[in-house]
Amino acid sequence: MMNHLYLFALGTFLFFTGCQSLPAQNITAAKNLKNQNIIHFNPEVFPDIDEIKEPTYTAFYAAVSEKTQYFRNYNMLRVDSYMPYDAVDVDAVVEYCKNNNAQLAVIPKVKYFKVGVGKYVFSNQVIISMKLYDSLGNFLAETNYDTYRKNARILGSAENSIKIGATGAMTNLGKNLRKSKTYSISGAN
Repeated sequence: MMNHLYLFALGTFLFFTGCQSLPAQNITAAKNLKNQNIIHFNPEVFPDIDEIKEPTYTAFYAAVSEKTQYFRNYNMLRVDSYMPYDAVDVDAVVEYCKNNNAQLAVIPKVKYFKVGVGKYVFSNQVIISMKLYDSLGNFLAETNYDTYRKNARILGSAENSIKIGATGAMTNLGKNLRKSKTYSISGAN
């Protein structure tokens, strides 16, 4: 009788400890599949004038942070490195993704419109362009957002135009990904 009691207690203990550890492992694995890091490089700024680069970076990252805060499964990582938009170094993108444990990389470009005769006279309209790569270096999508054509913005600051353009470009990038279905959030990448 005592032998059966020990056997029953041991079996019950193993059963409960086995059931207790299984859900924790599955939840952790599912959480790792859902949370994805996205790295954003510093945008290429056209025209190449040093005085407008830092305010452009600040406005761009403020807009990107504002947009990604609503998506709990995505973490934005800022890379303070310049990546040319027209000649993307895919090997560098793969290396940055590997070192930052990121699944996606965004290479942006901000183009200001020049108006007037002066050398440093700019309008507040911008074109925000973005390219999206996965962690293996595969090109996934490209989009651009023209703040003048989309919103017909004539008044307002350049910072607000950059924020509107970055938000619009990210929205278009998401639409392009959903249409093409080349990238899934299943964790395959």
